Amino acid sequence: MTATHRERPDASEYAPFYAGYVAGVPDGDIVPTMRKAGDDLIATLAAIPESKGAYRYADGKWSVREVIGHMIDAERIFSYRALRIGRGDATPLPGFEEGDYAKTAGSDSRTMKDLVAEMASVRASTLQLLESFPEDAWMHRGVASNAAVSTRAIAWIMTGHAIHHLKVLKERYGI
Repeated sequence: MTATHRERPDASEYAPFYAGYVAGVPDGDIVPTMRKAGDDLIATLAAIPESKGAYRYADGKWSVREVIGHMIDAERIFSYRALRIGRGDATPLPGFEEGDYAKTAGSDSRTMKDLVAEMASVRASTLQLLESFPEDAWMHRGVASNAAVSTRAIAWIMTGHAIHHLKVLKERYGI
């Protein structure tokens, strides 16, 4: 039987660093799973009052706004990787330094409403991209951050990344 995007990716399809993200995603077809996780994410983020946006649970930690900005940046980067690899581009893709992105993103100067709207837009765009892939594109493999990765694994990683940060917001930030 041929593997599809509906199945959890094999550990050979992504770097060990991402295993926790992939494991945090419920079983099932990743596109509806990502859609539901996105709906839950946006509903939770939209309920955060503006006054809580600057909150940091400890010195040196990102603010709530910066966490959301990081989620936006990461999803855009993962989506770009999925596009390139899904289209058969074998060019190795670089990693990114999330801390540097967070420092320069200016998320703390934005409103919660604006950040949540952008997150919703990015997730909608990601879903449209994933829905456009023919079945064989899901199994294409490429290199990102010096590690082999499949298009399918990227979708699971993106979903798990957002689930992880939503959990962090709930547990450490009291959202």
